[in-house]
Formats: sequence, structure tokens, C-alpha cells
Amino acid sequence: MTFREWLSTWLAQAQTAQKLGSAGPRLQRQALREQLRLRLQQNPGLRFDTLSEVSLAADLGVRIDANQASVEDWLRLPGLSIHQARSLTQLSRSGVQFHCLEDLAAGLGISVGQLTGWEPVVQFCFYDPEGLSAIALNPNQASVAALMELPAMTRELAEAIVQQRQERPFQDLLEFKTRLQLPADMIEAWMHFLSF
Repeated sequence: MTFREWLSTWLAQAQTAQKLGSAGPRLQRQALREQLRLRLQQNPGLRFDTLSEVSLAADLGVRIDANQASVEDWLRLPGLSIHQARSLTQLSRSGVQFHCLEDLAAGLGISVGQLTGWEPVVQFCFYDPEGLSAIALNPNQASVAALMELPAMTRELAEAIVQQRQERPFQDLLEFKTRLQLPADMIEAWMHFLSF
């Protein structure tokens, strides 16, 4: 869909929503939900501007797992700064499990009242701590022994990873693959165990 087509669709939906404004809140909410659904189809990682959008997104099935959310996931929520998103992500990657909104508020050093609007989309799933450590292996910090736990890892490759990261840290999975000249099937096997 081109930008012009998208803009035309969006304007038509806005006009429809405006007309429905006099038809009642229920129809207006349905129109807004449909508009948000279309925006989410075009951009599944859409950042929500308002708490109303968060509520509508929940109606559409959007969920954010507080214990596995990335910085980008957290930034979808209105009112959260990049610093706060990084803090929450670092806490969960270090093994802290969030059980409720109160835990998130404590982690951010703010009142829980500031987070209640997120409640429809934030969910609190629980994971085996050993499983979390496997998921959170950072090749920029892991020891050779920890890297050896990855499927099909050789000592030579683990040592090459350590040597490469000393020159400069890996930024993401693509850079990791490229610098080490790894085959795609190896990255496929490891991508669920690595975190940068």
C-alpha cells in the first residue's frame, strides 16, 4: 500500500469516525478499533499514543509480556521513556520477574497509578529461571564455558566470539552472523538463546 492509498484510507476512516460521533460511543469505539486494526496491520510494532489506544489494542489481542519484553515492546506504551524501557528490560534480563503492575512501578520508581492504563495489554507470564538464563545469553559478556552450552558450539568458535567482541561488541544478531561468517542454520539454532 502506498502512502497516498494509506492516507486516503485513513482520511475516510477519520470522516466515518466523525460521522459516527453522533451515533453513540459504542459505534465510535468500533470505528476507532477498526482504524487501529488497520494501522497495526501496516505496522505490527506500532507505538500507542494514548491509553485509549492501549485499551483498543487489548481488544484486538495485543499483549506485552512484562518478563520478556524488549525495549521496543515497552516503548509501545504511552508515557514511557527510553531510559525507563531500558531499565525494565535490563531488570528482566538480569533475572528479576515482574508479577504485577506494582512490581513494574517499583522497578521504575513511580506510583502504580501511573501505570494502570497499561493493564489491558501488559501480562505477567512466569518462566523457569534456568530457562530465562538460556534465553538471555549475551555473547558480548558470556564466558567461553557459557557459550559452549549453545547447540553445536565448538571451543574454537567460542574463543573466536570472545576475541571478536574484544575488538568491538556485537550490536545485534546480524552483525554477529556477519563478523563471524556463520551459516544461516547456526543462527537459526541460536537466535532464541542470544540477547544483545
